[in-house]
Amino acid sequence: MNPTTRVLVAGIGNIFLGDDGFGSEVVRRMSASTEPGVRVTDYGIGGMDLAYDLLDGWDALVLVDALPDRGAPGQVDIFHAEPGDGAGGLDAHAMHPEAVFAAVRALGGTIPPTVIVGCQIASVADGIGLTAPVAAAVGPAVAAVESVVAALRHRQEV
Repeated sequence: MNPTTRVLVAGIGNIFLGDDGFGSEVVRRMSASTEPGVRVTDYGIGGMDLAYDLLDGWDALVLVDALPDRGAPGQVDIFHAEPGDGAGGLDAHAMHPEAVFAAVRALGGTIPPTVIVGCQIASVADGIGLTAPVAAAVGPAVAAVESVVAALRHRQEV
């Protein structure tokens, strides 16, 4: 393990829009006693908070978020983010990852290698609480995030 590898785990989403609160629920269930160099934070819809925290020179970022329904609600997917050029513009109230990345660039920072652990949603209707298939995916997503963090800390391929 490389103790100098710093990993930020960021739960994102709006808990008032059903399954959009997936990322927040996953990080809430993660152990508060993570290993040194790993920070787990629920950013909710605080895109600028995440952007400012990314200026602290993290070695890697793990975003935990709800994903659009592609026919498999509750399916957990893991993939690398490919930040674009930020042409979407800076929006201090947006939590879309590209808006956060654009904010980091606008503030003079760089985007660390980023892995997304997400779950396909069933509903983002007004209301608090996850649908059954997305709620069932929280435990597997916690395990997936922990595995991704371990791989990043050991500088292994995710």
